[in-house]
Amino acid sequence: MSLYGIIADLRRKYPTPAATETLDLVLAELGRTRDNLKDAVANLSAKPLPPGGKPVLDELVARARTEGVYDLDFGPDPYDKAPLEPLDEGTAGIGALLVVTSIVGIVLAAAAVYAGVNAILHTSG
Repeated sequence: MSLYGIIADLRRKYPTPAATETLDLVLAELGRTRDNLKDAVANLSAKPLPPGGKPVLDELVARARTEGVYDLDFGPDPYDKAPLEPLDEGTAGIGALLVVTSIVGIVLAAAAVYAGVNAILHTSG
């Protein structure tokens, strides 16, 4: 059974507000620890649990250990950083062309503004 299946079973077994709040705290911590219940419980030890929530947490830990889902490790977060890829010559060339054309466009726009302002200031009215 999966960790979330165990949590769903405990929600049905203990439909009290304290149990629900405790399991909600566990789910929030599981999101921060990438589904590692061991780390989630360690993080929860510093937080106050609702009255009556400790037995539910203890049963969750016991069942997770029995099912072998207590200390899951999925490795580093793949969404943490984008993988670095080598820059090939074609991509570098396209990037260089984009830079050059952008600079040329800016220079031409500045020249047009200068010419327009200069024409306005030097026309006799």
